[in-house]
Amino acid sequence: MQTIGERLEEARKKKGISIREAAEATKIRGDYLQKFESNHFDIGLTEIYARGFLHNYATFLKLPAERILNDYAALGRGEVRPRQPSREIYGRMDISVASAGEPSDRAAPPEETAAPEPTPARAQPHYPRSSGASLPTGPDPAVVFQYMKIGGMVVLAIVVLWVGKSLFLSKPAAPAPAPAAAAPVSSTSAAPAADRTAVITALDVVVVQVWEVLPNVPPSESYGPVLLPQTTLARGESRTVPKNGAIYIRASAMQNIQIDSGGKRIVPSEYGHRGDKTITLTK
Repeated sequence: MQTIGERLEEARKKKGISIREAAEATKIRGDYLQKFESNHFDIGLTEIYARGFLHNYATFLKLPAERILNDYAALGRGEVRPRQPSREIYGRMDISVASAGEPSDRAAPPEETAAPEPTPARAQPHYPRSSGASLPTGPDPAVVFQYMKIGGMVVLAIVVLWVGKSLFLSKPAAPAPAPAAAAPVSSTSAAPAADRTAVITALDVVVVQVWEVLPNVPPSESYGPVLLPQTTLARGESRTVPKNGAIYIRASAMQNIQIDSGGKRIVPSEYGHRGDKTITLTK
């Protein structure tokens, strides 16, 4: 049974391409591809990048990428241990709810509340309901009207005093000072921050990864620092990455992203990148 490296090397040679040509096409460093074909998978990167590069290289060579990754995992690599769910113990709280027919400890029935017996001197006359006599239920309306009249007069006097004071003691407003001349803005400070960033927005679910392009190096080794690790974006979700120079953008479906940079909007699918996986964005 062939090893992973033997299958990769055989598929590449059948396509008639060199390691350098494969590196330029996949944007993966040539020394990484040589290590893969030699069955050396310790390339100095995290496991997720090693798996991603191996998947992309197998796809480029028209090999079953999932089978390659399964064989790679069978070597004891790429295993992800399931996370044990955290268990929290909560205290118990018993709540006793008294039913409608049971007596409550807090409220005693009216019959059990002993009311003080009124003295004969302050006893109020009892008017039975059956007699039809009207009981006094509030203060005398005449007294209420008198208090309202006095209160209205006080409010009116306060309003008159306030209006008179504002008329006789008001002063003409001072003219507003002329606005100071705006300082000239230098072209350096006015440079928009958008020129140094790129905003990637998902038009649909897509997996995106971004690298910085290293200048003055061979194309096979031009991969620089990772600006955006492999990230899955939902529809409408965006990510902003710094752009101090040219950058590589890799997407699982190029037609599912749009890029805003330097005040311009780029839709890769409108520029012939629908079937491609990568796009190079310069200054």
